[in-house]
Amino acid sequence: MAKLTLGYGLFLMVWGAVFSMDSDSVTSWIPAMMGAPIAFAGLMSIWKPESKKAWMHVAVLFGLLAFLGGFRFFAGMGSEDGLFGNVKAASSQLMLLVTGGIYTALCVRSFIAARRGEGQEA
Repeated sequence: MAKLTLGYGLFLMVWGAVFSMDSDSVTSWIPAMMGAPIAFAGLMSIWKPESKKAWMHVAVLFGLLAFLGGFRFFAGMGSEDGLFGNVKAASSQLMLLVTGGIYTALCVRSFIAARRGEGQEA
């Protein structure tokens, strides 16, 4: 999960940078703001395996925040412009919703599997 975490964090950072190239909006950097701590936690999990559990919990917290932030996608459905008023914003929100949800679910499954593995060793 540490390598997946690092990769997901880097993906979010690149997404934010690419979508912010021609934008004046600070909010276009939100994926990168979520990705930086995720990537850092993944990197620390690789570099410091003795503290991997703590760093992975930090990462999943930001993954969950990305997922929850992605629900902003549905707010665009009720606006005058609809979902296509700002396609970049809507696509970033949908990406955060989908990838954040998948990442969080994978982390939870990994945590459960690790906990079961610890219980068997005792």
